[in-house]
Amino acid sequence: MSRTDGIEIIDVTDATSFALLPPCADPRFDHRSCDYWEDEVHGSKAARAAWWLEAAPAPEPTPRPVPDNPFAPARRVDEFNPFAPSSDDWGSPDFNPFAPAAELEVETRQVPRKLRLLDRGRALFGTYAKVLLRGGEPAAFAQFGPLSAYQRAQRIRDLYPRLPSSPLPAVITCIATTSVARGEGLGQRLVAAVVAALAARGFAAIAAYPDLTLRADEASAATPAFWKRCGFEEAAPDDRYPVMRRSLT
Repeated sequence: MSRTDGIEIIDVTDATSFALLPPCADPRFDHRSCDYWEDEVHGSKAARAAWWLEAAPAPEPTPRPVPDNPFAPARRVDEFNPFAPSSDDWGSPDFNPFAPAAELEVETRQVPRKLRLLDRGRALFGTYAKVLLRGGEPAAFAQFGPLSAYQRAQRIRDLYPRLPSSPLPAVITCIATTSVARGEGLGQRLVAAVVAALAARGFAAIAAYPDLTLRADEASAATPAFWKRCGFEEAAPDDRYPVMRRSLT
C-alpha cells in the first residue's frame, strides 16, 4: 500500500480489499463481476450481483476410491496428462509441470468468482488489481497482469503480427475512475503505481488495448490520448483497436 496527500493505493488481495472496488460510471457494468478480458468468447462486463454477493459454490467432494475386487478385472487407472487442458473454468493457464508450484492466496471455495480470477496467479506474478482511495473512498481501479492471463487481450494482440514477439508484455486491461473523481489525474497516478509494480516484477514492457468503437463509460482500456499521457506509445495504430505500449527497459 502506498499513501500520499490523502491518496492510498492498495492491492486487491482478499475479500476486504475486493469490497473496495469502486462502481463503474455506467451502471450496466461492474468491476466485481466482469470477466470480459479473461474469457474471449463469453466474457462480459455486465453487472451480475450474484457474482460478488454470493460465494462460489464448493466443488463436489471426490468420492473415496473403492478397493479393487480381486475377483474382477483390474480397473483402468487414467494417467495424468500434463498437456491436457486445465479443469479450471475461469481462464487459468494450463498446468505447467515445469513451473514452480503455486497456490491461491485466498480460499477458492468461498469467495466471489471475480476475486478468484484476480487472485489465481498471485503466487507467481503478484496481485492482478489495485484500487486508489481518495480520502478513504474508492476513486479508481486498475486490472493488469501477464498477457497469458487475459485471453481477449491475447487475441487482440495476435491481430498485429508486426508487434514485437519478445518479450511478451504485461497488460493493463482496465483503468477506470469514478465519475465524481474525474479530471484530477487519479487514473494516471494509479497507472504509475501499476507500471512501477510490473517493472519490479521483471516485465520489460506493458501494453494496453483501447476500444475506440465504445463510448467513454463503456470502454475499460481508456483512450490512446490517456495512455500517451502515461508514457505509452502507439505501437499499432488502428481506427478501432490500437495497441499502446510502454517499454520498461
